[in-house]
Parts: sequence; C-alpha cells; structure tokens
Amino acid sequence: MNPRWFMRMSRWARNPPSAKRVKLILAVVAISLLIVAIEKMFGMPDWMQIERVRFKP
Repeated sequence: MNPRWFMRMSRWARNPPSAKRVKLILAVVAISLLIVAIEKMFGMPDWMQIERVRFKP
C-alpha cells in the first residue's frame, strides 16, 4: 500500500466527511450496483454492443 493512502486515512480519521457526503457516496455506489445488476439480468442492448470492423486495404 502506498504511504499516501496512510496519510489520507489519517486525515479522514481526524476530519471525517460530513453526513451529506457519506450519503452522496453511498447513493452513487447503490446506483452503480443497480445498473450492473440490471445489465447482468437482462444483458446489454444491441445498440451498446461493440462491432469490430476490419478494413481491407
């Protein structure tokens, strides 16, 4: 682990984020997990699929 992470953790321990910021972060994580779960259940739409196009010179 990088020493900078330890410095950041000690700063967060001394000055924890506000309740609003924690709620915001949890909401973003929850929305992200919801999107991943929907993609796993129903798959990706056809318009989001990547098609490889090979050009013949």
